[in-house]
Amino acid sequence: MEIFKWIENWYLSNCDGDWEHSYGVKITTLDNPGWSVKIDLEGTELEGLIIEYLLVEKSDNDWYGYKIENNVFEGAGDSGKLEFLLEKFRQIVMNYKTNPV
Repeated sequence: MEIFKWIENWYLSNCDGDWEHSYGVKITTLDNPGWSVKIDLEGTELEGLIIEYLLVEKSDNDWYGYKIENNVFEGAGDSGKLEFLLEKFRQIVMNYKTNPV
């Protein structure tokens, strides 16, 4: 559950009086069932980063995919992957901080 506190802090660190009016974090459900996570990166330290789409399908009920394109992190996964997707985003942020492009 610590990942939820981390994402709250990441969001707050990017709120500057303007950014949060146009950008943010969106978590929704999918109908297959599953989760969708979209995190805006415009105006953040990750702006301009591109990660090609990666899809991992172990079975119909065990899958996830993510990418960064057009300044948006987009992740999706099965119904048990919400925390995993947020952790994947955190890994990208932490890796970028130690190895900027």
